[in-house]
Amino acid sequence: MSRYTHTELGKQTTYSDHYDPSLLYPISRKTARGTTNFTPASTLRGVDLWTAYEISWLNPDGLPQVAIGEFVFPCASEFIIESKSFKLYLNSYAQSQFESLESVKENMLRDLSAAAGIEVDVILYQLSEYNGFKSISEPQGVLIDQQPVSIDRYQPDSGLLQVDSSLIVEETLYSHLLKSNCPVTDQPDWASLYVTYKGPKIDPQSLLKYIVSFRQHQDFHEQCVEKIFSDILTCCGAQQLTVYARYLRRGGLDINPFRSTCHDTVPSYRQVRQ
Repeated sequence: MSRYTHTELGKQTTYSDHYDPSLLYPISRKTARGTTNFTPASTLRGVDLWTAYEISWLNPDGLPQVAIGEFVFPCASEFIIESKSFKLYLNSYAQSQFESLESVKENMLRDLSAAAGIEVDVILYQLSEYNGFKSISEPQGVLIDQQPVSIDRYQPDSGLLQVDSSLIVEETLYSHLLKSNCPVTDQPDWASLYVTYKGPKIDPQSLLKYIVSFRQHQDFHEQCVEKIFSDILTCCGAQQLTVYARYLRRGGLDINPFRSTCHDTVPSYRQVRQ
């Protein structure tokens, strides 16, 4: 996708280990959404939750400090942050001195909010705080990965989705088989997908086929989840819908888009592969 060739993705990288906010590269959500023809409704709720496991800086005595960070970008932001630029930005703290964890947080909050065009939430955890804080677990729901299906489509096809209109249910269906690809480098992005809805019963075999149909699709994490959300909302007639993807980390970062018609709070758990 030529529109992203000017980003850091796919280029030979020179790493800076001194603080440099200019490394952050914003990408217009409107431009990215144009690839899926997704127009967010005024009632859409959601965030992109990023988790960073490779954060380090120097204290005033030159002693390295480490932390785990969570960054919450509202889906209403004007921009998303290109992921490689985010990694380079975090790495630029490595040889820079800061007074405290709080001063690092204030820096990140200012820089990321400016890049996203909206105030973001930044939480930095000491490792002792984070230990045991995020449980590795699955929600109460139905794993659909062992459905007896035959697959022959590996590009998104909303026509695969089917419902039983005679049954109105409220349930969570999930799969560990979501895979998409970076729109610039074609690197694989692996994820678990959780669909919680109220409405006509979604046929689990059709949902599994639909999820797998993203296997050769090229797009950013956020846009893949928004397409899934939009397709299920439109094709399945859901009265309430929440779609949450937990992507595996790459370069110390994982991206977890959350979109909902009715919930603001992101579930607090980690998928076992994370």
